[in-house]
Amino acid sequence: GGNSTKATSGINAANTRTQREKGINDTVEIFTQDTLKGGAKRPDVVKVLCANSGPDVEWLMDVFSLDLSLVARLGGHSQPRTHRGKERFPGMTITYALIQSVEQIAERSDKARIVTKANVFELLTNSDGACVGCKYRKGGEEFQEHGPVIMCSGGFGADFTTNSLLAQHRPDLMHLPTTNGEHCTGDGIKMGVAIGAKTIDLEWVQVHPTGLVSPTEPDAKIKFLAAEALRGVGGIILNAEGDRFANELGRRDYVTGEMWKNKPPFRLC
Repeated sequence: GGNSTKATSGINAANTRTQREKGINDTVEIFTQDTLKGGAKRPDVVKVLCANSGPDVEWLMDVFSLDLSLVARLGGHSQPRTHRGKERFPGMTITYALIQSVEQIAERSDKARIVTKANVFELLTNSDGACVGCKYRKGGEEFQEHGPVIMCSGGFGADFTTNSLLAQHRPDLMHLPTTNGEHCTGDGIKMGVAIGAKTIDLEWVQVHPTGLVSPTEPDAKIKFLAAEALRGVGGIILNAEGDRFANELGRRDYVTGEMWKNKPPFRLC
């Protein structure tokens, strides 16, 4: 599940059954406007994602019997639309259910086969340059798989090496720690580029305002996310003087921008 499994705030959707039951008058149009105000650069993509958000969340609830019965208003949203359940992290709830479904399909049919503890290291191409498979290592041996390839390998925010994608596209952020898992080193993107794949928007690396700092490792480059839900339910951010300096329900770029203007260390209370 990667970083998705660790998502703790929830999944955003408009005009869901959960919202309607709670009397929340949210619409696709309002969600779309909120998202565009947040700085989205592809209105066509925004409209599709926002329009599908409600049916998609209800699909997760109905098909996988997921509990997404709690709704909160988080940063950048004008309505409560971030859905989560009453027990586990929403990311864990969603990804585990999907993984278990794929496992069941693999067990009872030949439609899916799951290979774990394997490392894909090269994409295969034919004489026309089309991607037709991959090579991977497992148990000290090399194997190949042939067919269409879809990359779902995550981002590159945890690669702090001098030749990383982060160093290439956002060198100004290299000094910051990351809340990405240490597995997020852009390997899949690099493999795609190696066979001629084009990339877009790699410069759009988001800086999240809050992370959990371990007293025993305050300078660790890998930190655990202090989720937006903490601010959504009333948490406030204080600067070194103990002063509140921002609206915690603002967009992440706004809150982060205000932090740059103030004196650290910052505390989430």
